Amino acid sequence: MTTAKSGKPLTEVTLDALRAGDLEIDDVRIHPDTLAAQARVAADHGNPQLAENFLRAAELTLLPDDRVMAIYEALRPRRSTALDLAAIADELEGLGAARNAALIREAAQVYQARNLLL
Repeated sequence: MTTAKSGKPLTEVTLDALRAGDLEIDDVRIHPDTLAAQARVAADHGNPQLAENFLRAAELTLLPDDRVMAIYEALRPRRSTALDLAAIADELEGLGAARNAALIREAAQVYQARNLLL
């Protein structure tokens, strides 16, 4: 059964429930298991890059929105030092977001080679 991030079955996420005030924000957010299922479909259909994107997205559901946005901002060119990006990667790895940590480390290497770090 597909559920919202809150665990509520999607069959209960309705306009009537919204009108009645019975929904919370996590009732309309995607569950990481749903993203993992989408990753399996993408991989099964020969799209490993999309599968990896879904798996990274699933990891990011563990983080608060403001932290995701701060990481996004840190990844913009000339916004971070190599140490800043390494600290973010370490943080993500510690939270179980190994795919995102690897992506941040790879970005740091590319930014260093292209002179895009602070």
